[in-house]
Amino acid sequence: MNYVDGFVCAVPTANREAYRKHAASAAALFKEHGALAVVECWGDDVPEGKITSFPMAVKRQADETVVFSWIAWPSRQARDQAWKKLMEDPRMKPENNPMPFDGKRLIYGGFEVIVNV
Repeated sequence: MNYVDGFVCAVPTANREAYRKHAASAAALFKEHGALAVVECWGDDVPEGKITSFPMAVKRQADETVVFSWIAWPSRQARDQAWKKLMEDPRMKPENNPMPFDGKRLIYGGFEVIVNV
């Protein structure tokens, strides 16, 4: 089965277009290095929780929007090999593709797909 990297972050709402450009540029690199799909989703109906929620998890501020995204890979091995190469790729360096959000509040992880209908 495939492997998925998942991400949640808070992006200043005013930076929506800058984020879209940043994400599109990064997506091209991920695809170049073997990603099957890259999906970026701008929060539209992301309620505040009382105990847990996406906004709470990323410490979203009033002027920010939650973004949820994922990258599908053929396998964990393919993903691990790609990330090693991506971290060495100068196009991934912050000075070449600066993040238009606070990367310290980015939540990410790798997931083994167990159901895919």
